Amino acid sequence: MERQVTAAAIQFNITLGEIDRNLAKAEAALRRVASQGAQLAVLPEMWSAGFAYKKLPELAAETPRVLEKVAALSAELGLTVVGSLPELAGGKVCNTSYVTDRGRQAGCYRKLHLFSLMSENEHIAAGEQSVVVETSVGKLGLAVCYDLRFPELFRKLALDGAEILCLPGEWPAPRQLHWRTLLRARAIENQCFVIAANCCGRQGRLDFFGMSLIIAPRGELLAEGDDFATELVATCDFNELTDYRAQITCFADRRPDVYGTLP
Repeated sequence: MERQVTAAAIQFNITLGEIDRNLAKAEAALRRVASQGAQLAVLPEMWSAGFAYKKLPELAAETPRVLEKVAALSAELGLTVVGSLPELAGGKVCNTSYVTDRGRQAGCYRKLHLFSLMSENEHIAAGEQSVVVETSVGKLGLAVCYDLRFPELFRKLALDGAEILCLPGEWPAPRQLHWRTLLRARAIENQCFVIAANCCGRQGRLDFFGMSLIIAPRGELLAEGDDFATELVATCDFNELTDYRAQITCFADRRPDVYGTLP
């Protein structure tokens, strides 16, 4: 059975701490990709406000309002939208990737690996579980930015049935090579599509290089961004995924008897 999904990765310069400005940018971009036939759109990490640590609890309190707007847009445009936002949870703030499927909150994932180099672990609480979400566009495996450096998470997502790996990011310069290489590796080794949306521009002392990517299971780049605000749109053909997995049987040929099973 032929199945295709038109996917988009959206990158823009996040204005630190200014929710309404960022929401306006996201809405305009979502409308543009929907007009190009996109069914799935991935936004950057913490796209509503960035890492404005001093105001983080206040900004997280606004996330339900942001999600209401995203739900309305998602329903209107027929889109599945993925993106990470600050979430208030039990008196703490989590970096949470939400999946809104044509107006319905389909699931969410709290970032597991916190980037201590930028003090994320001092301001944000880590999640406790991996998440694969069943949606109208397929099974989405969720990860956020620094998670990319931990291949065990992505293998578990693939073993749990993920077809598309969705990764919002705020990945700064000068680590472009790591971003590009690791994303392609996660696609190839797990035989999944990867949709990675990075931000661009400058926030405080940090430069973000964009370079959002849409990657096929064999590692081909279906679309790649530059360092300016842009939207990437590409078609994910699930026949390619099925054929690749049938040709190179990585999952059947694994040796967990030697190297152990994932918990």
